[in-house]
Amino acid sequence: MPMSHEPRKNRVIVSVLGQDRVGIIAAVAQILSTHNINILDISQTIMQKLFTMILIADMENSDIDLATLKELLHDKGKELGLKIDVQHEDIFRFMHRI
Repeated sequence: MPMSHEPRKNRVIVSVLGQDRVGIIAAVAQILSTHNINILDISQTIMQKLFTMILIADMENSDIDLATLKELLHDKGKELGLKIDVQHEDIFRFMHRI
């Protein structure tokens, strides 16, 4: 299936890693929703009680910038015992050569 040709300038990749527990997806989605950040795609899995999730989100209509989003998700990750990282999609793709 070909990738869409929509502009990627406002897209970010959110990655989450840590021990599985109830409410991880809800906690991340709540922060994104509160700041009008749209989830475009999401993939999560649990391997031997280790939760992993990657999502692509569009910040075009967001009321915060990327640095603020990073801080909010980092703090939520700390609260939940998770590592949550956010990168601009182009940086992520360059770093991981996707």
